[in-house]
Order: sequence, then structure tokens, then C-alpha cells
Amino acid sequence: MTSRAAADFARSCVPSITSSGRRASLLTEDGVRIEAEYAPAADTSHAAPDGLVVVLAHGFTGSLDRPALRRAAAAFAQYSPVITFSFRGHGRSGGRSTVGDREVLDLAAAVRWARTLGHTRVATVGFSMGGSVVVRHAAQYPAAHKGRTGAHTDMVVAVSAPARWYYRGTAAMRRLHWVVERPLGRLVGRLGLRTRIHGIAWDPVPLSPTEAAPLIAPTPLLIVHGDRDAYFPLDHPRALAAAAAPASTDLWIEPGYGHAENAAAPELLERIAGWIRQRASAAPQ
Repeated sequence: MTSRAAADFARSCVPSITSSGRRASLLTEDGVRIEAEYAPAADTSHAAPDGLVVVLAHGFTGSLDRPALRRAAAAFAQYSPVITFSFRGHGRSGGRSTVGDREVLDLAAAVRWARTLGHTRVATVGFSMGGSVVVRHAAQYPAAHKGRTGAHTDMVVAVSAPARWYYRGTAAMRRLHWVVERPLGRLVGRLGLRTRIHGIAWDPVPLSPTEAAPLIAPTPLLIVHGDRDAYFPLDHPRALAAAAAPASTDLWIEPGYGHAENAAAPELLERIAGWIRQRASAAPQ
């Protein structure tokens, strides 16, 4: 990102200070306001590589204020600063959810904000829908364009992510499709799940995570999936890993792990944080 572009983006942020960190309202490329929060590292005795920040992307129906994401943020903040945000249609963010399509622009806004705050190394960590978003974001904002966009990531972690769209092979995903595709389901989503969902079908259909995965290299990619995931069985992470570049991709199949941030144990989050620190330390700035 040029210095002028960085300044323009910084002026689009409306900051405030909360008890847990600094909040801001970020403006995406398509004009949607996204709520975000920056939290400094909680424990300075764990020396993070210079300039590192972790940006967390929640799952469908989550938000930066949901307990599961806050627990994950607290775990990563033991080792580095953390940015959390609410995707469009979630929490206090504007717009309506497109269930993984235009959410790439929300993540790009959060990454740009991280760089305006002085961070030179950004790790994006996404859960479920957020996992598909971090994969597609890395493909659409390659590091080679960092001077133009400022929205590129340096490390990618996809947790409990789907490999392909329109999957209905589990009961949990059939319920999710009912919420997204039916007017009554979207009403339930708005009133019961506090998620505002766009009622228009994708046109065009966005690049799938499997199609995006080979475009990420040489950026390091970690794929994490549980063998008790009720939404996406193990063919999803294996398909993502098979599509990605072997030299820059790691696959962890976690015994006993369920789905996304709600089921992520502190030990797993700590190991993911260790993977990020290791990759950040090995990469030149």
C-alpha cells in the first residue's frame, strides 16, 4: 500500500478505546462498515517476532463479541497482538452476510488496518466460513501485490474450513442451507442467530477454497480439522491440502476435535500460535 493509500484508509477508520483494546469502524472496498478491535499482546514475556499480528476471522453467526472468538483471541494474545472483527451482517457490522463471498473484502479491510498500525507480518486465522475466507483472501490478495493493496497476508491458517460450496452431506449443513436459502430461515437467522443474511444467490459463484488453495503459494498455509467435525467430514481438509502447494502447506487432523472456534481447546490454539511464530521467525521481513 502506498503512503497516501494508507493515509486514506486510516481516515476511514473511526477509532474508540474499550476496556479490552482499541475498537474501530473500518470501511470495506464496497462501502460496508465493519467493526473491529485491536488488542495488544497480553504477555510481553513471550517474545513475538517483530511486527507480527494475528487477524481472526470467525465462523458463520459469530462476531468479535461472541465468547468463543474472545477465548480464541485471548489465547493468541498471549503471544502477539490480535485483531478481531465482525463480518458483514454479524454483530455491529453493517450490510448482510453473503456467507463467504464478499466477506473477503471485510478481511482485507482488517488486514489493511493492521498494516496502518505498523505491523509488518500478518497471520490470518479463519474458522469454518472464516476458514474459507482466509484461503480465498490469500489467493485474491497475493504478496506480490503488497505495494499496491496493503491487504496481503503473510501466513494463513484455515480451521474447520469447507473445501467446496453447496455441501449438504451432513445434517448440520442441511440446517444451515435452510437458514440461508429460505425466507423463514433468514428470519430465524436475524432474530434467533443475530445474523442478517443476504437473500440473493451468488452470481457469479465465487472461487471455491479448493480452487483458491493452489494460488496461495509460497505463502505458508496450515489446514486444521477435527475428526469429529459435524459440518464437514475429513475429505474437505484432505481436498484442500491436495490442491495446495506441498512445500508450503501443513495439514493437521485433530483427534476428538469438533468444529470451529466453539470447540477449539486452548492446547490447539497454543499449537497454532506456535506454528505462526515459527513461520514468522523463519520468513524475511
